[in-house]
Amino acid sequence: MLIIYIAGFIVCMGLALCLTPLVKKFALAIGATDVPNARKVHTRIMPRLGGLGIFLAFVLGLLAISPFVPYEFSTRDVNFIKALLSGGGLIVLLGSLDDKFELSAKVKLLGQIVAACIVVFGFNITVDFVNIPFNNTYSSLESWIAIPLTIFWIVGVTNAVNLIDGLDGLAAGVSGIAIATVATMAFLMGNVMVAMICLLLLGSIVGFLFFNFHPAKIFMGDAGSLFLGFCLAMLALLGFKQIAVVSFITPLLIIGVPLSDTFFAIVRRKLQKKPIFAPDKGHLHHCLRELGFSHRQTVLIIYGIAGFFGILAVIQSSSALYEANWVTFVVICVMLFFLQIGAEIIGLVGQTKKPLLSFLSRVFLKVSAEKGSKS
Repeated sequence: MLIIYIAGFIVCMGLALCLTPLVKKFALAIGATDVPNARKVHTRIMPRLGGLGIFLAFVLGLLAISPFVPYEFSTRDVNFIKALLSGGGLIVLLGSLDDKFELSAKVKLLGQIVAACIVVFGFNITVDFVNIPFNNTYSSLESWIAIPLTIFWIVGVTNAVNLIDGLDGLAAGVSGIAIATVATMAFLMGNVMVAMICLLLLGSIVGFLFFNFHPAKIFMGDAGSLFLGFCLAMLALLGFKQIAVVSFITPLLIIGVPLSDTFFAIVRRKLQKKPIFAPDKGHLHHCLRELGFSHRQTVLIIYGIAGFFGILAVIQSSSALYEANWVTFVVICVMLFFLQIGAEIIGLVGQTKKPLLSFLSRVFLKVSAEKGSKS
């Protein structure tokens, strides 16, 4: 079975390597390009639509490898794959149109809601159960809660990945790390279908990164960032389905970087009395660049942060297998502490909003003063 996984990864990576240059030529031919402005880092016109190469590599790789999988997919597995391809196809179409014509935010949001509705109503995929931490019980959700929660989750995560797409290779790499995390969890749980989907997606992303890592030759555009966000939302959604082994915190950890960046962006804009969807240069990658890190260093630092979240997610999911609920508590505390400290040091909320650092500084000064008086 392992050889099939490896073959699928290699096939999709090879397809992405072959298709991306063709997509680049197509993007330039139809004028799907990204023009520099005050908010953007690049200084020359760049072709977009790179996400189309990722999507095509994934779909073709899935078609090529499926007949050789020595495993009979369940009805639920088949429904999930159909939902991923149907909703994902609509998302790629929406993103491609935006890459060419720059659609309004309302139109894009409506398209994302339609894609989420296809998943929910077309294939009956919803958050049915949630695990209650520290209390080995599970709560069944009524449809009037499950349906809007699922739609909100898919749309929210799809946009979260789109928001971090600000540097060469950033969104693709962070998404790849998150998908690798889901693949690791799928192997641990013995979920063949999810592991296969993750490795096919990961191969497509790695192949695309050869052209997208700094200095990029093509951008993934909204076609790519929205598609990867949609895939992450769908794959992380399965964390809610694995009710016997995964608590509700695990999906949040898997996509910790885009979700935390989105959360701090909302807080920042609220404090500055700006519209939530108003663009700014206060995202994680902008703040790291302002601290003096180079383009590549900034991307690699964020890769490291994404990897940290991925490790926490794997630890959390593994501990749930043995019902070690204290690990969940530790993971949550560690995550919240480092999130807040990191946000204050970098300045994600604002240069003057540093309550935890101020508190720790006061404690340190007090301890130092007490030691000085005793000596």
